[in-house]
Amino acid sequence: MTTAAIDPKRRALGKGLDSLLPRVQPQAAEAEGGKPREIALDQIDRNPFQTRTQVNETQLAELAASIASNGVVQPILVRPLPNGRFQLIAGERRWRASQLAGKATIPAILRQVSDEQAMEITIVENLQRADLNPMEQARAFERLSREFHMTQEQMAHRTGKDRASVANFLRLLKLPSTVQARVESGELSFGHARTLLAFEHAEEMEKAAQKIVERSLSVRQTEVYVQGLLHPEKAAKKEAKPVPPLDPNVREVQTRLQSALGLKVQIEDKNGRGRVIIEYARLEDFDALLEQLAG
Repeated sequence: MTTAAIDPKRRALGKGLDSLLPRVQPQAAEAEGGKPREIALDQIDRNPFQTRTQVNETQLAELAASIASNGVVQPILVRPLPNGRFQLIAGERRWRASQLAGKATIPAILRQVSDEQAMEITIVENLQRADLNPMEQARAFERLSREFHMTQEQMAHRTGKDRASVANFLRLLKLPSTVQARVESGELSFGHARTLLAFEHAEEMEKAAQKIVERSLSVRQTEVYVQGLLHPEKAAKKEAKPVPPLDPNVREVQTRLQSALGLKVQIEDKNGRGRVIIEYARLEDFDALLEQLAG
């Protein structure tokens, strides 16, 4: 692969973490081992700067099973402590999964870093992963801003994200704690949460969030619902507008498609032109739909 063909975002991810790791001199590297070394799991302390608050236990068990069979593929990152123990910097899931797998040691790379460097490395490393929930990401960005005085542009550069995304995540911290908890648990998505920020008062956000969860609204439906609450006069005009009756032939085809696919189907037709909308609620439904459409 040529240099020009490399995704610039991929370059940013690697560059962001590398820029935080101090380059030790060859003599120091030899003193620390230079290459990964096996360290006893019970000699490693948890990272006090960890921003991740939730871990998927099923995925952790799957990783433990993989480690039991194949070992740890990627070493964790630790730093030596004055008392002879080690402190985890990056790789908590691998560390915990190794414990579940009954391993005695784990391959680790040593780094001499300060508390501030360790915290920054941990936060940036977590933000470069895709499995943090939106609130964990928002709090991680907030820590980089508060404790390291980084601008949104600097945070975007370090993590490989665009500045607008950083700003949107930080805005989630304006949500009331009850709504933040719904986002963290997965009841509300990032899109739902961002839409709720259109309200000025926490009570409005909480009431709307409750309705969204009760009705299982999509992000698009949430946008319509929120706009209806903010601008009821416009919503009333839309409701007052008569809906043209569906052609009987189109209705028949719509019913046949719904029966054949087992999914909700909507056909919008105007003088022989239009679109077919197929709704699905689960990835399993989407996979089944693909199989049917692809033969």
